[in-house]
Amino acid sequence: MSFRTSPTAVGYVEDVSPGSGALPPRAWYASSDAKSLSLNGSWRLRLSATADAEDDSFAEEGFDAGDWAEVTVPGHWVLQGDGAFGSPIYTNHLYPFPVDPPHVPTDNPTGDHLRTFDLPADWPSGPDAGGAVLRFDGVESCARVWLNGTDIGEFKGSRLAHEFAVGHLLKSAGNVLAVRVHQWSAGSYLEDQDQWWLPGIFRDVTLLHRPAGSALDFFVHASYDHRSGEGTLRVESDVDGRVTVPDLDIDVATGDAVTVPVQPWTAETPRLYDGELVTEGERVPLRVGFRTVELADGLIKVNGSAILFKGVNRHEWHPERGRALDLETMREDVLLMKRHNVNAVRTSHYPPHPAFLDLCDEYGLWVIDECDLETHGFTEQDWRDNPVDDDRWTPALLDRAARMVERDKNHPSVVIWSLGNEAGTGRGLTAMAEWIHARDAGRLVHYEGDWNCRDTDMYSRMYAFHAEVETIGRGLDGGTEKRRELPFIQCEYAHAMGNGPGGLADYQELFERYERLQGGFVWEWIDHGIRHPELGYAYGGDFGEELHDGNFVCDGLLFPDRSPSPGLVEYQKVVEPVRIDGDGLEGTVRVTNKHDFADLSALAFEWSYQVDGETVEAGTLSVPPLAPGESAEVKLPEPPAGPRSAETQWTVSALLAADTAWAPKGHRVAWGQLPVAPRPLPRLTATGRPVRGDGHITLGPARFDARTGALTAIGGIEVSGPRLDVWRATTDNDEGAEWQSDTRYGVLWRTLGLHRMQHRLDAVESAEDALTVRTRVAPAARELGLATVYRWTSDGNRLRLTVSVSPEGEWTLPLPRLGVRLGLPGSADRVRWFGGGPGEAYPDTRAAAALNRWESTVDALQTPYVRPQENGARSDVRWVEIGGLRVEGDPAFWFSARRWTNERLDAAAHLTDLTPGDTVWVNLDHGQHGIGSQSCGPGPLPQYFLRAEPTEFSFVFSVLDR
Repeated sequence: MSFRTSPTAVGYVEDVSPGSGALPPRAWYASSDAKSLSLNGSWRLRLSATADAEDDSFAEEGFDAGDWAEVTVPGHWVLQGDGAFGSPIYTNHLYPFPVDPPHVPTDNPTGDHLRTFDLPADWPSGPDAGGAVLRFDGVESCARVWLNGTDIGEFKGSRLAHEFAVGHLLKSAGNVLAVRVHQWSAGSYLEDQDQWWLPGIFRDVTLLHRPAGSALDFFVHASYDHRSGEGTLRVESDVDGRVTVPDLDIDVATGDAVTVPVQPWTAETPRLYDGELVTEGERVPLRVGFRTVELADGLIKVNGSAILFKGVNRHEWHPERGRALDLETMREDVLLMKRHNVNAVRTSHYPPHPAFLDLCDEYGLWVIDECDLETHGFTEQDWRDNPVDDDRWTPALLDRAARMVERDKNHPSVVIWSLGNEAGTGRGLTAMAEWIHARDAGRLVHYEGDWNCRDTDMYSRMYAFHAEVETIGRGLDGGTEKRRELPFIQCEYAHAMGNGPGGLADYQELFERYERLQGGFVWEWIDHGIRHPELGYAYGGDFGEELHDGNFVCDGLLFPDRSPSPGLVEYQKVVEPVRIDGDGLEGTVRVTNKHDFADLSALAFEWSYQVDGETVEAGTLSVPPLAPGESAEVKLPEPPAGPRSAETQWTVSALLAADTAWAPKGHRVAWGQLPVAPRPLPRLTATGRPVRGDGHITLGPARFDARTGALTAIGGIEVSGPRLDVWRATTDNDEGAEWQSDTRYGVLWRTLGLHRMQHRLDAVESAEDALTVRTRVAPAARELGLATVYRWTSDGNRLRLTVSVSPEGEWTLPLPRLGVRLGLPGSADRVRWFGGGPGEAYPDTRAAAALNRWESTVDALQTPYVRPQENGARSDVRWVEIGGLRVEGDPAFWFSARRWTNERLDAAAHLTDLTPGDTVWVNLDHGQHGIGSQSCGPGPLPQYFLRAEPTEFSFVFSVLDR
């Protein structure tokens, strides 16, 4: 043993090599009959400001760390200790330190970790006991390791496994494991992923016994021939042994191939066969899935059939533990994906915890496994000095590729290897692709940055607009000859930041229309909000970072607590594997199986019949077990007799016919609604006349201010307003991204002044049967405006408001919204409506809005986006009841209600900035502008624009019986 006490040797921190001392990478498996000891739990921590602040004496046996702090491993030290150990840093692509590779700042938070442990009493010992391996599954960003005072090595590659041979160093009791972890290292230049920078030992640490003759590396090759229905199994193993699969009567030597009839593995039908690799010293469980991945006929095919990815990008995230995920959190992710019709995952932008891939094998998800590589920050200097085009870094790149492939190669769910993300182009990437192709010919290779497809097996893009995607689908995009013959995927699209993403249904229509388009992966799975006692959830800048990218880190289909956002519910509907449409008036429903492999035998179909949004009759529907791609027209029963003056429709649902591993019997997989009779519009014959009193005017049940014509009460219920409202608290997608080349309407709306419209009263006119209020609504400093007329009529019991809007001046921008806003007493709480629901919907996010009767509270109408913004609108509303009033629309309208104004919502940075007031503010909108995904993608398509043009719409108010 030797100890360097002065000066501390830290040259390895800035060394571009991947490290030293680690064993070659090998296949991961969860367990075997060999002993193992988890070293997770409470560790001692000493935090230093620099890499060389302390010497190595802490690694010596007998060192007293009794006054050190305690942290939990797996974990990140900046998420523990209530800020005592520093703070998280969020950047999208900017390096939070000067770019001078491979150098890192002198200020380099360094955590010395200590863990003492005893071997279990049954741990093998003696001359024939074999050896032991110490395994680290993830440490950010650079670690040096000692065991019982011996320096055993150092490594980089934060999201990659590293093993060290330590059997010769172990003692039966009092073992001292010391790990020095540096936040910054040369490896940080290769890990510029869009996420929080979080140092620490954040994945498992395990001691593995390695008996004599135990398994080393092994490669399970399990192909499937879709023509013969047979699978071929061959297991390559560094140590000779036998492979058994009892269900297939397989018992063969390693290296030998055997072909037998099998049921294939797919993401829709994830058939796994339990087997075992038996060597002289170890029995390793195997889960074998037979499937063949190939590029054929210009398409990605599995088992002979082209597949369509309905995927998500998944960072690992937990709002309290960061990237330290337990098995149940991973399982929750997979179950949520399956239940929301997601069939694929891109492990952005690093290999996940290996147990996650076990779950993908078990439940069925296609996986693009991505290497722990991104150098996005070099774009700031036109990619100069980019490590992927510098031969000095190539060994590190190849090490990262090998550690991914070797660890994960036995997972049938992994069908594509990805070289990394946003790392430019260069010789190092080519070297990685060549190595992967040579090592594993049974999978394809992906890298989005390779637009010429020199090294890859598919053309991949991120955030391509709809029109370009269609051009690619039609084969008119040009490019190299090789690229033109390859399939296309959107490895990132539909940026799910805040309210949105809009346009999902339009993308899916393109994916399903053109064979070359093989789907995509929504960005991303979960908001990376950090739970915070004052802010609710924190995002970039909330920890005082010098550089940060704000709430760009909150762009997921799940909120940080893993509750589904409206975006996920929309995606579930858009990608559902069964299409249900037809002719409600004729009483026929057309069912189409959109699976790639599974028939419909696992589903049961039900119908229900609604009259004015209420189900009056329901039953089962017999649908044949259609094969993939097949359709059938099925006759619906005779509709029940009912009133002719009602809106009627059929709802047909496809449900799980039995419990599955991922959802219970009755889980709804797909649904469709077929209109029968249209809605009769509300009618009101004006019989009442305005009557002037002392400072007020009455008309039917309503009371108005005589000077301003403003409504003040209906039937004794106080009302403030209504008046024209065109502003909405801008969404992340309204605001767009600074680098976007197309128009960012949120910025332009604010520049125009639509958030500070002034209302000029021109006239209050009483006629025989109407009260008319003429106004002009316009922003200061601009000549354009909206001439707005409010015409009130009554039949004595009800009140009708007709709003006429005429643009004046040159309006070159669409409007955020167009409708009226009114205030009700704060006691208003329960809400009932007939319209779209149960969740929010906007013009390009309304596929999941089902037409029914719904109930809620005002508070439950809110969508808790981490950064507050426009939310909670319900679409296609026929009528709504709130605060003792019923409001009917002509035509149908959007409805929202909240306990704060749109202006307060607009000013809020966190949900905790919003406190309820004494008024419930209600928006009744004739129109809303589309949402799009311009926070990192296209804005709304033109058909979802809310243009400023002459418009008229009406509402009928009545007082509910108390």
